Amino acid sequence: MEDSYALTARLGVDIGGTFTDLIFYDEETAAIRVAKESTTPVLPEDGVLATIAAVLPSGRLNEVHYFLHGTTVGLNSLLTRTGAVVGLLATRGFRDVLEIARGDRGDPYSLFWRQPAPLVPRRLRLPVTERIRANGEVVGPLQDSDVRLALEVFESAGVESIAIAFLNAYANPQHELAAESALKTFGFAGQVSLSHRISGEYREYERTSTTVIDAYVRPRMVRYLQALHGRLLEMGFTGTPMVTRSGGGALTFAEAEERPFETINSGPVAGAEGAGELARMLDLRKVITADVGGTSFDTCLIVEGRPELTYQGEVGGMPIQTPWIDVRSIGAGGGSIANVDVGGLLRVGPASAGAVPGPACYGRGGTLPTVTDAAFLLGMLGSGTLAGGIVLDASKAAAAMSPLAQRLGYSIQQTARGIMTIAAASMAGAIRSITIERGQDPRDALLMPFGGAGPLFATLLARELDIREIIIPAFAGNFSAWGVLAADLTQTAAQTRIMPLNDDALRHANEEFAVLFNRLTSRMAGHDDTTQEIALDMRFLGQEHSLTVSVPEGNQIASDAAALRRRFLDAYDRTFGHVIDERLEIVCLRATVRSRLPQIGLPSFSSRASGAKNVAIDAWSFSRAKQLRFAIIDRTSVGGDGIWGPAIIVEETATTYLDADFTARTAGGGVLRITDTRES
Repeated sequence: MEDSYALTARLGVDIGGTFTDLIFYDEETAAIRVAKESTTPVLPEDGVLATIAAVLPSGRLNEVHYFLHGTTVGLNSLLTRTGAVVGLLATRGFRDVLEIARGDRGDPYSLFWRQPAPLVPRRLRLPVTERIRANGEVVGPLQDSDVRLALEVFESAGVESIAIAFLNAYANPQHELAAESALKTFGFAGQVSLSHRISGEYREYERTSTTVIDAYVRPRMVRYLQALHGRLLEMGFTGTPMVTRSGGGALTFAEAEERPFETINSGPVAGAEGAGELARMLDLRKVITADVGGTSFDTCLIVEGRPELTYQGEVGGMPIQTPWIDVRSIGAGGGSIANVDVGGLLRVGPASAGAVPGPACYGRGGTLPTVTDAAFLLGMLGSGTLAGGIVLDASKAAAAMSPLAQRLGYSIQQTARGIMTIAAASMAGAIRSITIERGQDPRDALLMPFGGAGPLFATLLARELDIREIIIPAFAGNFSAWGVLAADLTQTAAQTRIMPLNDDALRHANEEFAVLFNRLTSRMAGHDDTTQEIALDMRFLGQEHSLTVSVPEGNQIASDAAALRRRFLDAYDRTFGHVIDERLEIVCLRATVRSRLPQIGLPSFSSRASGAKNVAIDAWSFSRAKQLRFAIIDRTSVGGDGIWGPAIIVEETATTYLDADFTARTAGGGVLRITDTRES
């Protein structure tokens, strides 16, 4: 490939649990280069820099304009409970909001379900005397002495970060600001998270949870982003570093340090963003993503080129009050470990061999059987040469598989087939949760697999879900990194304002939107080509929950109340299948500002050849339930006329398993279009 670098170049880097993926894109020449290296869990920035070094010669990083990053640092801190020691200041009488939660059960049918322990234990959730009403009226002054006493407790407990979440602070932040000032006056030098800065929405539990999550991940995220940026600067980088948001788009590193809670789902969202961009370019109406990495499986429904967006996420049973692309994740990937449960049944995941030691066949000390070991033993990975210079060892895979096979009473080959079947069934179950359980038929969609192991499972998932068409994007193994390249700089804000839907209320709403956009545009200072968007959370009078309705009119509501009512009724009918003859009220105002980066085109597949020779190998066919001869074909050799399975299509960072009765051809944008040729 031509080595061409320019000041308009971009680097997209996505960190997974096992591999760190990179795509280099030159906006002037459209040249693309990819790299995939092992993730370094202890110091993730080491893996990022090693991946950059594999693509860019020394001293060339100063020619990169944008560094765009998808990371799971914050998410992993939550899932593994390895964040900061946090103290919570709450309105007196409300210190237990975090533990009482909503009083419901995560699994109403499980006798063994336990509510996750709160991130802040009760001894570090301390009351402060103050009171503000929901209309913003102060009815009880803040007692600074309570803040001072709480700080003494926090300091003795080694608290690194303090969350302040006072009742109704979204309506009037006066007391939260005063408490922050008091903490600094009394000598606290750590991180402080204020609920009104985190979220302008009501619902005390959700706002408190979000604020605590921000405080919990803030110190680690700040250290990580500063360390990574510092090392990039040492390598000569002078451009703009950005990290993807949970709700789509990106923040600069400086903005992410101020609002780390917005990056919790940064890693999984990157692939969904890329899939949405590709769907818009190829005019694909409905797409289901299947992002299979070494540790997890992530899936998202893309409708009309847009990922499904909600305004509240959840991690480990904890709500996060922020825009959130609805990506469902389960512990199923190439490194997922197979085992026998207490009932004697074969299970796959969620435990993973990760990057260290990795699957047994990597030869890095792993001894437990994984999905990658099973796939290699079945011949699905061809000759077994993977990205990052990894050459798989069949003898080590068999040695790891043998004890499991003996416990089950099956042969090694039968056990390997069982592992692949169970893994595919688990992934299909996650896809059903975002389609069938929401009234969407997966058979009407195209499947878009990516990630290092996504194309490996493509035909297995298609058969499991009865999907006839599969789209495998160019650079599938690095597609999440490609997804971050297209991210716009994005800022959002929301403000709860409960008022009846009428023309007078719309005038007040427009005044509030002016305040919100003034706040957002100050954050976006220095960024050009911005667009502004508004949306309203609305509901029928007497309802508890609301429905978000976009208002495509710029930064002010130009419609009258009657027109907005019609928009809401149409949206409500599409969602619930009926409407109610009742008055409406506005609950929340939502403002978004985007600064668009120069658009990138379709990624034509011009990757370096994988080096694989067009030979054949014996591999298991799940379509025919027997061993067949599979051709091993370099992806660059697949043309528009296509090929018939069985075949194994190899590229730099991914392997596509094309089972019998499927065809594959190269289509627009360098995608592989795979079709199930069986009779319907």
